Amino acid sequence: MSDKFFFKGRQPARLDHTNHGFNPKANQKLGTKKYPLTLQVTSVERQQEVQALVDEANLVANITINNANDAVESIEELTTILSISKPITFEQLPKRNDPCHCGSGIKFKKCCA
Repeated sequence: MSDKFFFKGRQPARLDHTNHGFNPKANQKLGTKKYPLTLQVTSVERQQEVQALVDEANLVANITINNANDAVESIEELTTILSISKPITFEQLPKRNDPCHCGSGIKFKKCCA
C-alpha cells in the first residue's frame, strides 16, 4: 500500500527537491568589497587596462599577474558582469486625448493614431 495513508516517520527528500547547483544565497553579488572579482592577467600593461575597466564599472577586483610562458588570461567574471544588458525603456506614447506630439494642436486620437 501507499505511504500516503500509513505514516511511518519522516520520508527522505524527493529527488526534484534537492539542490542541483543552484545558489540559494543570491545576495552574494560579485564585484563588491565582500565578494571581489578574481582576475588574472599576463602583463602589467594589461593589468592597468583591466583595472580601468573595473573602475569604470564601479566594481572591486583582485587582479594578479602571471608572467609564465604558458599563462592564460582569466577575466571571464568581468566580461560576464559587463555583458549584462540594461533594461530597455521606451518613451511613453501620448494618451488618446492629449495633444499630438507632431505639433498640429489636434488630439492624438484624431491626428497620428
